[in-house]
Amino acid sequence: MSKVGRIIAIVQARMGSSRLPGKVLLDVAGEPMIVRVVERIRRAQTIDSVTVATTTEASDGAIADLCAARGYLCYRGSLHDVLDRCYQAALKFQADVVVRITADCPLIDSALIDEVVNLLVTSHQSPVTGTDHCSLLTDHLDFVANRLPPPWQRTYPIGLDTEACTFVALERAWKEATEPYHREHVMPYLYEGTHLAPRTSHLALGTSPRGFHIALLHHDPDYGSLRWTVDTAEDLELVRQVYARFGNRDDFSWRDVLALFEREPELAQINVAVRHKTAFDVDARRNLPDQEP
Repeated sequence: MSKVGRIIAIVQARMGSSRLPGKVLLDVAGEPMIVRVVERIRRAQTIDSVTVATTTEASDGAIADLCAARGYLCYRGSLHDVLDRCYQAALKFQADVVVRITADCPLIDSALIDEVVNLLVTSHQSPVTGTDHCSLLTDHLDFVANRLPPPWQRTYPIGLDTEACTFVALERAWKEATEPYHREHVMPYLYEGTHLAPRTSHLALGTSPRGFHIALLHHDPDYGSLRWTVDTAEDLELVRQVYARFGNRDDFSWRDVLALFEREPELAQINVAVRHKTAFDVDARRNLPDQEP
């Protein structure tokens, strides 16, 4: 356990994906996709435990059943208020730091998770500072990510997305956030409107209009155009091809995948036409009858 307390990875998962229903239980190299995600997260040295946060919808009973069979922690909560679902899971399992990862990222990388978490944790042991542009940031960090949506630049491949925040910050967002996209995408309330100072090396720092201290990790060179998440059949085919190249094991790193793409650039063409959702998209089904508000 870290000096800042208990660090919990919360994996968002549900069966009702609009573009690829049931995707989290679809087969990836002989295992359900969510199993691939959880097992890859478990390799992170900073994580004390992994919790799957699914919904109370009947269809998501299959996810809860799988968690029970595999011995995974599981919390069932609101369908569309994912912020509440994550908060309640964090509360139930006594998280001091929450690491948010979605169940459609079967190439998630444990070393990157550790990098994000260590930055947050270290800032609570000694304040984070940077160049003259960042020297005024002397308080601990509330939120760290290796990607943010536009207008910020993404430099890591889509599908390696890791967000970490303190429970205190998450609780404040849970209490105060009112916009539908705040509730559905969990953490925009923490970082939206932030002006990030010019980055130093691979890090950009800033303070949000609501007073949250945030950090964004960057990678040079920029690989932000690569899409390694699963939201469509094309995405699933790409991920299956990647696993096949590694003998259907899941102990490879994101840099191994990058080297694979450099050797076989045609792999990126499998899902090149897929449009990535944004942090401001909300599920059009959220206000339909018989759906949770």
